[in-house]
Amino acid sequence: MNKPYPLSRRTVGVCSVAVLAASIAWAPLQAQAQSRKDTVILGMILEPTSLDPTMAPAAAIGEVVHYNILEGLTKINVDGSITPLLAESWKMDADGKAYTFKLRKGVKFSDGATFDSASVKFSFDRAKDAKSTNKAKGAVFNNISHISTPDAHTVVLVLNKPDGNFLFRMGENTAVILHPDSAANAATKPVGTGPYKLDSWAKGTAVTLSKWDGFRAANAIKVKKVTFRFINDSAAQVAALLAGDIDGMPRFQSPQSLKQFQSDKRFVVELGSTAGKGIMTINNRKKPFDDVRVRRALSHAIDKKAFIDGVFEGLAKPIGSHMAPTDAGYVDLTGVYAFDPEKAKALLKEAGVPTPLNVTLTLPPPPYARKGGEILAAQLAKVGIIAKIENVEWAQWLGGTFKGNFDLTVINHVEPLDYMNYADAAYYWGYDSKGFRDLAAKHAAATQAKERTQLFGDMQRMIAKDAVNVFLFNATNTAVYRKGLKGLWSSSPVFANDMSAVSWQ
Repeated sequence: MNKPYPLSRRTVGVCSVAVLAASIAWAPLQAQAQSRKDTVILGMILEPTSLDPTMAPAAAIGEVVHYNILEGLTKINVDGSITPLLAESWKMDADGKAYTFKLRKGVKFSDGATFDSASVKFSFDRAKDAKSTNKAKGAVFNNISHISTPDAHTVVLVLNKPDGNFLFRMGENTAVILHPDSAANAATKPVGTGPYKLDSWAKGTAVTLSKWDGFRAANAIKVKKVTFRFINDSAAQVAALLAGDIDGMPRFQSPQSLKQFQSDKRFVVELGSTAGKGIMTINNRKKPFDDVRVRRALSHAIDKKAFIDGVFEGLAKPIGSHMAPTDAGYVDLTGVYAFDPEKAKALLKEAGVPTPLNVTLTLPPPPYARKGGEILAAQLAKVGIIAKIENVEWAQWLGGTFKGNFDLTVINHVEPLDYMNYADAAYYWGYDSKGFRDLAAKHAAATQAKERTQLFGDMQRMIAKDAVNVFLFNATNTAVYRKGLKGLWSSSPVFANDMSAVSWQ
């Protein structure tokens, strides 16, 4: 989920600021960039609620700490490939149930403690603990039946069932390694093995990281200080870029301003892919949404193209199930629920639902939700569903909506391969399907590529058939940054800003 995104907003005069900033000459901005060759300031849409990705679900956490402060056994690269990180190599048994990781030697945490196999065992035992709030607990860590540490640099993980995505999972931010002595404070003072340390966190404004000179490859790290500024308002993002207050927005969300930056020689604009699945989530537990006909009516009521054009200026792809077009084995199911308001009305009538049907549409802060929610409400109204919009801040969304207290909401689930949430009846949308759980179990146990692909397609089709949610968009990753800044990710296979290869040209 976007885990999901408080927030710093410029509210007064932001448009006039943007216009004024647009007139700033190239020479002063170039001078600003040259004056800070070893610092980078990036804009972020949302402020993280915590800095411990192993205990909190917000995607914004990974944007700050993943690969910068905290590392895992493997690394997911910008192209989605998997390479060694804290593990220098691994071996999988023939049955796919046991992985032996050889750990990198000479690695230390930034507090001086030694990284070893005990650190891995501690972190994964913590993730498996009954009190754990790790969002990957059910899909990943509960599947680990045994952890052994034959020596300080070897970890053996034995799984209950084979998982063809296990090495990918080990590179996600839920699997980062924490040291036992500092893990309890990771939410506010994370200590890791990465190239940076937490410098400061000015709540509501910014998080600043500083280069850790004791990092194992410190000479390769060119940026000494990284600041992540929280700018939720899209006009303020544009103004900050034009004024030189920030050097880039890795996830720029003002598509209507994109052409302005594409034609400005001071900036670089890159379009990439994401693993995101933007959905209008339906509370399957609540009446009348527990009736599949009502959920199908909602799907037929929505014009995805109009939504994408209105919110993203066309810079997104429609989806028909909870998988991204970049996923291996993706099935295009966008035609299952064609935009058909009359069909939607007929399904509501068939289900015995009187109209107007009054519902609440809860919207978290991101622009795609707030702006998109207005579009969705207008479309729903045309089939007799009156959606009262409730705007909430991120903490409210996590504390209420994500706990199952909602009718409808809009969210971009950015985690890759998170389809196993549909096998969890306790997950916030409340989908309880033995048929899907059986399919998911077969897929997890399958070792042949052909069988896995078939089952992956079957899962997609079942989610679509059951209209669990209204599947809307897979967003394009849009990065805007100052010319001369090199190494920022253009795509988002996971939500991270890997600063280890970033530099000023």
